[in-house]
Amino acid sequence: MREVWDGAAVEWDSVKIEPGMRLHYGVAGEGERVVVLVHGYPETAYAWRRVVPLLVQAGLRVVVPNYRGAGGSSKPPGGYDKHTMAGDLHALLYGHLGLTQPVTMVGHDIGMMVAYAFARRYPNLTERLVVMEAPLPGTDAYQTALADTDRLWHFQFHRAPDVPELLTAGREQLYLERFYQDLAYDTEAIGPDAIQRYVRAFSRPGAMRAGFELYRAFPADDAHNRAEVKRDGKLTMPVLAMAGVQSAFAPFSEAMMREVAKDVTFRTVERANHWIPEENAEGLVKEILGFVGPQ
Repeated sequence: MREVWDGAAVEWDSVKIEPGMRLHYGVAGEGERVVVLVHGYPETAYAWRRVVPLLVQAGLRVVVPNYRGAGGSSKPPGGYDKHTMAGDLHALLYGHLGLTQPVTMVGHDIGMMVAYAFARRYPNLTERLVVMEAPLPGTDAYQTALADTDRLWHFQFHRAPDVPELLTAGREQLYLERFYQDLAYDTEAIGPDAIQRYVRAFSRPGAMRAGFELYRAFPADDAHNRAEVKRDGKLTMPVLAMAGVQSAFAPFSEAMMREVAKDVTFRTVERANHWIPEENAEGLVKEILGFVGPQ
């Protein structure tokens, strides 16, 4: 299926990467250099609709997957640790799409954790890493962030067995819209069309459960990430860490990434809180293009 985002044609397809697991993804652009955009929760790849056209115009090829459990991808009972989810992306990029060159991984929110796991698991296939708007399990900053129960109350709620599924069933829009409103610089930035798409996606059977499983995997992610840094040392590829200028993550994102990577650049994005790709796509893409260099 083809969808046009502000003049950029996105070709959608899905691929079976293992028994019972299909990954839904879009591809846009014809450039030789590839950027992979990994969305966060509670969103889908549609979160990048304002970013993709700008990257394509700059001469890049862009891949936008719906990761395991989101959008049109399968929602299996397990596999939501970010190491496994990074393997999903590797199967898509190098098994199905046939890429041979390293890519630039860009992750927002939960997608940031997946992008980091990809860079850690496949360093030779990660040219550059761009991360934003999440505390990374396995860092001291993550442990500090967990104490901020006023802002991150949902981390514990989502991890409770069965309870979040029970309490949000039939109330998906009421629950999810709170995040879109409370974590926004401009509460209208995401827009009603995108919200309806997200709500529809998360109202599908198993979708809310899959979203909560992302959080239930945090203890495993924490242990895995700490073990990898201890075993292999810090990442060596260039890393761009970003945060919205009004985001709660802005004060600690740089130090957090310096715990796990040697070459870190930090930038804040103006007119943005948590939802940077939708609140200020132009500002985000300006930083990405400056980081990846001329095409």
